[in-house]
Amino acid sequence: MVYREFTAKSVDEAITQACLELGVTSDRLDYDVVQEAASGFLGIGSKPAIIRARARSEEELNEEKKAIEAAEKASQESVVTKALEKEKEIITSDEIEKRAAAAAAKAKAEGRPEVELRPEKRPRNEKKNSRGRKGAHTKSFHEEEEIVIPEYEPSKPKPERVVKPISEEKAEELKQTGEEFLKSVFGAMQINAEIHTEYDQQEGSLSCTFDGEEMGLLIGKRGQTLDSLQYLTSLVVNRKSEDYVRVKLDTEDYRARRADTLNNLARNIAYKVKKTHRPVSLEPMNPYERRIIHSSLQGNRFVETYSEGEEPYRHVVVTPKRGQ
Repeated sequence: MVYREFTAKSVDEAITQACLELGVTSDRLDYDVVQEAASGFLGIGSKPAIIRARARSEEELNEEKKAIEAAEKASQESVVTKALEKEKEIITSDEIEKRAAAAAAKAKAEGRPEVELRPEKRPRNEKKNSRGRKGAHTKSFHEEEEIVIPEYEPSKPKPERVVKPISEEKAEELKQTGEEFLKSVFGAMQINAEIHTEYDQQEGSLSCTFDGEEMGLLIGKRGQTLDSLQYLTSLVVNRKSEDYVRVKLDTEDYRARRADTLNNLARNIAYKVKKTHRPVSLEPMNPYERRIIHSSLQGNRFVETYSEGEEPYRHVVVTPKRGQ
């Protein structure tokens, strides 16, 4: 199948678009990145992400499957060979019986009571001493100590935030504070945007949406500019609030579109992990996007997720569930 070009705001979105149009999952997609996305400066020099992609044929997938199986078989044979070599160093049960018979004969000849010679059990974590293994221990490689992998312990759920209702005057003051700050930022950037603010009494959150012609500049690469602007607005708004107020910024329905992209990505990665039985680490994401991945795969029967790393490089790992 010939390659086709796909263009989007980011490489991830281009891959998702290619999967949807070609009707395949990400593990069956063969692609090359032609051009990385660039946000430019003040809209100048911005570039979209471009990839060349095609659907992989059944023959290619079968060849890859055979190669993986051959590698796994070779790895297993290597483990068995090492175990057999190690087993040669262990005293066998026949040798123990011979030694027991010799000890009994010697004791009888000297007129001493017979002593039963038994293999001495060695504690799991006991190390070899300078004279070798402690006691005569019989063990085959099938009985080697099991490597115990610690169970994944999900983080404890955070207690629900108690939201105290505020007066209409206070809500209007918070809305005005957020709107004035955003207007000052947009003015410095020479961007004309219409701002809409709304305070939710139940969630204790302030939502700010804006419309204009150059909203792509405010979103930035994978929403980084929008997230930074949201953080700054939160600092300004909460200076005038006794209780913490959540601030949500959005434009051109970016948050919903990004959530759809992440949910689609989560499903594709889960399918890949299920087929290969190997964990996959995603790119670093902010806490909001990581929660989307966790929620999307929370009820999946074949995979589980957890986060690792430190900010701003903390990322989600998708791994097969035990027993799958």
